[in-house]
Amino acid sequence: MQMFDCIIVGGGPAGLNAAVVLGRCQRKVLVFDTEQYRNRYTHAMHNYLTRDHIKPAEFILLSQQEIFKYGVELVKKRVVHARKNDEDLFVVKDEEGTIYYSKKLLIATGLADPLPEVEGFQEMYGTSIFHCPYCDAWEVRDKRIGVYAKNKNGFELAIALKGWSNEVAIFTDGVKKFKPGEKEELRANDIDIVTLPIEKVTGTNGMIEKIIFKNSSEYLVDALFFVNGFTQQCNLAETFDCEMSKQGKVLTNQYQQTKTAGLYVAGDADKDMHFVVVAAAEGAKAAVIINKELQKEISKQKMQAAKVVGE
Repeated sequence: MQMFDCIIVGGGPAGLNAAVVLGRCQRKVLVFDTEQYRNRYTHAMHNYLTRDHIKPAEFILLSQQEIFKYGVELVKKRVVHARKNDEDLFVVKDEEGTIYYSKKLLIATGLADPLPEVEGFQEMYGTSIFHCPYCDAWEVRDKRIGVYAKNKNGFELAIALKGWSNEVAIFTDGVKKFKPGEKEELRANDIDIVTLPIEKVTGTNGMIEKIIFKNSSEYLVDALFFVNGFTQQCNLAETFDCEMSKQGKVLTNQYQQTKTAGLYVAGDADKDMHFVVVAAAEGAKAAVIINKELQKEISKQKMQAAKVVGE
């Protein structure tokens, strides 16, 4: 029987930072990592002190080296099922059918960003096509920036990008729906509104150059940001019947706890602020509360044992 104090599902910033904290607390910790990180396509990571512009893969490697110092175990397998048994332990099964047990479970699998189904998007994603202006707009400041928004409203993203460039245009790919007053505000901010259906995006070596429309007309851009919603990387939280927001995020309290005792969620999966540094901080916060809960449980067990001896 493989028993752990905490199993962490997700080897990104939230999961790894939680593992460091718990490892330093001398807890027995196991991390599952499928290497499907949300930012794996990104050319570099930003907004993290001392790690600005580091490649995501390098950041993960450095983080893994730190968890190993504290005896944390890392398994590069997918968790396919998790439940609670009659002894109030979490029972976790990996893709090969191996069973693990743990007192606490932290889900830190994050989100996935579905790309618009436009020819050329995949090839340029992470190099000149992005979804987060705070992560990537600095690198394309003062250039010609486009916003792709067909399935979601791109008004706020387009307005925000004016802080990095005077040349911003919004492309709705055949959709013409705007909320009252949005068109007027976009035009007041000198943002072009282009509703023509898009055929493809083209460029060289991952750098976008043109948006080509189905009527064969073209629009020159140097970078493209998109808003297309997101999905959970895995459905473990739903397995435990966790409460979800309308946007599809897991609802937790201020300590990353869900309504299921012993189950925690940290990182992009449960918050609006999708920064690596925020995810890492949430992982650390969850780990502190997990350690405190484990301390209380051990102390309670010792008190009960002492009472039995005293009788």
